[in-house]
Amino acid sequence: MVTSDQRRRQLAREKYARQQQRREENRRKAKRRNTVVAAALAVVLAAGGAVYASVALTGDDSPKGSDNATGPESSASSTPSSPAPSQSESAGPEPKMSVDAKATYDMTLKTNEGDVTITMDAAKTPRTVNSFSHLAAKKYFDGTKCHRLTTQGIFVLQCGDPKGDGTGGPGYNIPDENLGALGKAGSDGTVTYPAGTVAMANTGQPGSGGSQFFLVYKDTKLPPSYTPFGKMDAAGLQVVKDVAAAGVTGGATDGAPKKAVTVEKATVAKK
Repeated sequence: MVTSDQRRRQLAREKYARQQQRREENRRKAKRRNTVVAAALAVVLAAGGAVYASVALTGDDSPKGSDNATGPESSASSTPSSPAPSQSESAGPEPKMSVDAKATYDMTLKTNEGDVTITMDAAKTPRTVNSFSHLAAKKYFDGTKCHRLTTQGIFVLQCGDPKGDGTGGPGYNIPDENLGALGKAGSDGTVTYPAGTVAMANTGQPGSGGSQFFLVYKDTKLPPSYTPFGKMDAAGLQVVKDVAAAGVTGGATDGAPKKAVTVEKATVAKK
């Protein structure tokens, strides 16, 4: 005769098995989805019918939970893998608000190529600034690589992945913010992200930002889908320009920067 205690244990085992099966199914789905996301996007310019290649600035930070597997962040590049830093990839769930939403903050990235200071306005992007403040305090970015450089079509250095290969994130998503800051999209569906802008990478879907971000070193046309949350100082912009001038590993136009960039330490402080 099966006792009630034995029955409860049996039900618990069955529930755990179902959860594991769902996690595995979600992982397979995420892998298939990001294979598609990783493709370069062709953007057709209405004026004159010209075409240019715009590589997706993507990063999928799927929420972690009992039935939600973390989907890999896809940077749409073939950058080689780098060793993961010592900190845990997961920093979820999204932190509670702890920044002053009326203040500005400086995030300083101390890199092996020089310091990059980014001014962030919490009044315009409160949850983005709050997330970066939280992650920096946890040393989440310390020891991470800027894994991706693009030198044609779009001009950015992409950072913020704890794995260093474009597939990592904190395990939570933050909403899009401040998308109208760069003006109305033109007939080609893009706006200009000016040199010096710092913006969030995402999966291409609304509200899918995580920890990956990109530093714009030359005016770049993109859809207004990436939260612009900061501005680099002049010295920091020059650091990124110098990295870009060295090019991409193997002579490509999209991949790991030839001049490797490591964020040795990231700090956020109220101005």
